[in-house]
Amino acid sequence: MLNIKKVIKDEKAVFELDGRLDTVSAPELEKVFKETLGGVKEVVLDFKGLKYLSSAGLRVLLAAQKSMMQAGGSMKLINVNEIIMDIFEVTGFLDILDIE
Repeated sequence: MLNIKKVIKDEKAVFELDGRLDTVSAPELEKVFKETLGGVKEVVLDFKGLKYLSSAGLRVLLAAQKSMMQAGGSMKLINVNEIIMDIFEVTGFLDILDIE
């Protein structure tokens, strides 16, 4: 299960993710992104509460990153725990995503 808290202010959207970003929840996050990303220039994903990330979740993150870059915007991830960071390292996503 994934809980998504979304806060939009001006051209910035912050998404706080809590739970598991997996095959079941990835389509939900993708839908939220599609509804939101059109009018924003900066996206921040707060992974403080994210406990698990599957390949389906990676696909959604990659699509969101690509969408933001094509629109001239930016996307960054914050509060990424060690387990999720290891997944990014093994998959090569450290070189693709902006992680603080």
